[in-house]
Amino acid sequence: MTGWPQAAFVVVVIVALHVPLGDYLARVYTDARHSRVERVIYRLCGVDPDNDQRWPHYLGALLAFSGVGVLLLYAVLRLQPVLPLSLGRAGLSPAAAFNTAVSFTTNTSWQSYSGEAAMGHLALAAGLGVQAFASAGVGMAAGVALIRGLVRQRTDRIGNFWVDLVRSVVRVLLPLSLLFALVLVALGVVQNLDGTMGTVTTPAGGRQTIPVGPVASWESIKLMSGDGGGFFNANSAHPFENPTQLSNVIEIVLMLLVPAGFIRMFGRMAGDRRQGWTLLAVAGALFLLATVCAGVVQNTHPGTVPAAVGAAAEGTETRFGVPGSTLFGVTATSTADGAANSGYGSFTSLGGGVLMAGMMLGEISPGGCGSGLYGLLMISLIAVFLGGLMVGRTPEYLQKEIGGREMKAVVLYHLVTPAAVLVGSALAVGTSNARTAAGNPGAHGLSEVVYAFTSAAAGNGSAFAGLNSGGAFFEIALAIAMLVGRYLPMIFVVALAGMLAGRPRGIATAGTLPSHGPAFALMTVAVALIVGALGYLPVLSLGPLADGLRHALG
Repeated sequence: MTGWPQAAFVVVVIVALHVPLGDYLARVYTDARHSRVERVIYRLCGVDPDNDQRWPHYLGALLAFSGVGVLLLYAVLRLQPVLPLSLGRAGLSPAAAFNTAVSFTTNTSWQSYSGEAAMGHLALAAGLGVQAFASAGVGMAAGVALIRGLVRQRTDRIGNFWVDLVRSVVRVLLPLSLLFALVLVALGVVQNLDGTMGTVTTPAGGRQTIPVGPVASWESIKLMSGDGGGFFNANSAHPFENPTQLSNVIEIVLMLLVPAGFIRMFGRMAGDRRQGWTLLAVAGALFLLATVCAGVVQNTHPGTVPAAVGAAAEGTETRFGVPGSTLFGVTATSTADGAANSGYGSFTSLGGGVLMAGMMLGEISPGGCGSGLYGLLMISLIAVFLGGLMVGRTPEYLQKEIGGREMKAVVLYHLVTPAAVLVGSALAVGTSNARTAAGNPGAHGLSEVVYAFTSAAAGNGSAFAGLNSGGAFFEIALAIAMLVGRYLPMIFVVALAGMLAGRPRGIATAGTLPSHGPAFALMTVAVALIVGALGYLPVLSLGPLADGLRHALG
């Protein structure tokens, strides 16, 4: 199955699966009871699960948990040689350990090292693997908090962070990851603790050791959580991670599954399923737009070799072909996953620009676990504000007035990521770091740098492979971009949830702007494209657009 039938199949599967999953998620986060396992966890952690928190306490718990996660993962990566199952791997350098600890705690999973050569099994499973669950749970908790802020009224309570986190992991991520790990094993993905499959003789007469490990268990959660980090340096292009076209389609579905389910969950918790369908239409329209644009430019590139073979096949896996690689790349950058089954730096200039644009839109099509939903809600609030101005009414969303304080939080949210991307890229280009690290000169070299900071600030983790990001400057600068791009937006999201929870719900009248239906969905799509263009069009013009124009003109 290739090309547009494959894309259509993925869309149909996601639309079908997101309904039962979203309904289940709504029950998870509204259930008044705690399971026996959850009660044990709360008791061990000294948490009162029935204590609803005000937004400063909720946010404080979220940030403290993430901060401790960075420190613990940093210690595991530095102390790897003395830990069990290290396979003789050395500890990462201080800069690399800091970058990696921040990367996986922020759900970015940027990797400036070769996975199979740097990580032992314990560091992978107890370090990176734990953070794959925990970082996704943090994003899911922030998304649920914003929903409660919109749904509740006249209260200063938005839920309990620890309950939302534990339920996200115990009731959602763990069971789903176990199920799909078994599916991937059945399809041929490797799962063992052997370390290697032995040494083989290559066709050229050399000797090569074949590494293996707990790949399937890592693969399922890395895709479903928005983590995206690879056991192998080749990520999902490696046949031990992604052996067949069927596994490729399943991995694409896994990246989209939980974010799409969260959209359905929003409609259920809001008491109006039309809200969920409208946001799904927005995410779907942006996803299909990116898929069409990337598919066209990857198949109609004017270069001599692409014209001869029928598509831009460089850097793609023959198992999947150009369509399977393109769809995977669009999915990985439209979600917050960042996994790769091909070389994104080998995409055409405009094809790489489409991948970059997917992250620059805020990864809202459908985005990451929880983060995709609150990103969609934030862009919807901009649409509501503009719509209210056009009809001469105070903006309302779900019958709640959106006042000056709320809009300041929304605007600041939308400024954070562009600021992190552009400032970081400017510092790199303005010094010798970009010139020595970029693998290509000119516009494509600039694209490599901008892609790196976009990927870091947007929590994606994918990369143009031409950039050597292993130096101290990029490891520290990208880590800072990850921290800023992950937690500053969350601060504004949770603060906004607290503001909205205190507001009463009004009564919808004939003059109220509906926040559902085709008209509002179309307006939200337009707002998302305009906001993205205002922030990034100049740098896109200097990078992928200029590079694409150069190739087009010969």
